[in-house]
Amino acid sequence: MDQKNTTQTPGGAAAATTPGAQRRILVVEDDPTIVDALARRLRAEGFQVQTAGDGPAAVDTAEAWQPDLLVLDVMLPGFDGLEVCRRVQAQRPVPVLMLTARDDETDMLVGLGVGADDYMTKPFSMREVAARVHVLLRRVERATLAAHTPRSGILRLGELEIDHAQRRVRVTGEDVHLTPTEFDLLVCLAHSPRAVLSREQLLAEVWDWADASGTRTVDSHIKALRRKIGAERIRTVHGVGYALETPGNPDGAPAPVTGAAAESS
Repeated sequence: MDQKNTTQTPGGAAAATTPGAQRRILVVEDDPTIVDALARRLRAEGFQVQTAGDGPAAVDTAEAWQPDLLVLDVMLPGFDGLEVCRRVQAQRPVPVLMLTARDDETDMLVGLGVGADDYMTKPFSMREVAARVHVLLRRVERATLAAHTPRSGILRLGELEIDHAQRRVRVTGEDVHLTPTEFDLLVCLAHSPRAVLSREQLLAEVWDWADASGTRTVDSHIKALRRKIGAERIRTVHGVGYALETPGNPDGAPAPVTGAAAESS
């Protein structure tokens, strides 16, 4: 097993005050140069880090160590990162940042489909990886907080229902499974139905990413979301961005459902 046990970042109290303090990151990558660079950067951010260099080692380490997040390469010995993602997500939900050497949209969509939350294409900067890790962990914190918040109602847009407190989505009465990122993206669009939001706006709101370097990430998540809630519900405005359509709700206004009505939905 290619595994390295590490402790808190050297520096004591200074490390404990960083946003990543106490969080566990499992880096799964078979290239020693990339592994070392990622591990060094993430430790500098205050994270605890372990590494694995193949598919079986990754699954075993994830089960034994219970990381808070995986940084996961797609191409691995043993079995690939997609299979690692499937097996780890079957054990327990955990955010996954996938790394791929191929700028192939099909691969990206497959990765999102098996439970990855975000992806990056090589080559990438270690700074960007660290930033995306922080974003994903903040999203988990927000989701945990929402899960413990008293239910405040359901947002209904035609046959689309969004329960923000329980982070559940239904289309025509049927539950739809969304990844955490897909859910946040849908909520962002639903807050302004029919309004066109640019890719840069969506990056800032959903990913907390302030520049345009991740617009392909937005496009791939939109495609994955369309496959789950219906392509007709998200309109593309070429060269600008996306808008959530509201079939069955002609005025476009979201209809909140609260109280007894929400409980019976």
